[in-house]
Amino acid sequence: MSSLKFVGICGSLRRQSTNRGLLRAAQAGLPAGVSLDVVDLSDVPFYNADLADKPDSVKRVLAQIGAADAVVFACPEYNYSMAPALKNIIDWASREPDNALLAGKPASIMGAGGGMGTSRSQYHLRQVCVFLDVHPLNKPEVFSNAFAGAFDADGNLTDAHLQKLVADQMQALANWTRLLRPR
Repeated sequence: MSSLKFVGICGSLRRQSTNRGLLRAAQAGLPAGVSLDVVDLSDVPFYNADLADKPDSVKRVLAQIGAADAVVFACPEYNYSMAPALKNIIDWASREPDNALLAGKPASIMGAGGGMGTSRSQYHLRQVCVFLDVHPLNKPEVFSNAFAGAFDADGNLTDAHLQKLVADQMQALANWTRLLRPR
């Protein structure tokens, strides 16, 4: 598996989100031979089993997930849990026959938030991953305090230590993906 495609999914819809900034840092710190496409969830409606046809926005994101070798979740924390936009796209993806888009897929989880840096929401996401048979990395973990000066006003990660940690996570995800999904 010489080249890898990652898909980044940010649970925050804000363009200047620090979680989106973590995904931009991940793109900047990718190892050679790895690409990261960040999906746009801003027009994805809430999952509704009554919809006979998937909306085009859902089809677009599901195709991006399906084409990826691994998923990079940027997981904000809302009220001690995952953001609705993140859970929503996971719910859409999990409804594909036999959970074909997610089952067995490697993933990494990072997040920027309050004092504990999204640790609670990341652990909730890990519980969801167990049910969906998604295989998240154990380490390195990326828990970033969004309010401690590590990000600029546009949500870009400026802290060199965290930039290295994100790059280390991308390298670890590449290694994990090659281990779990050899071609």
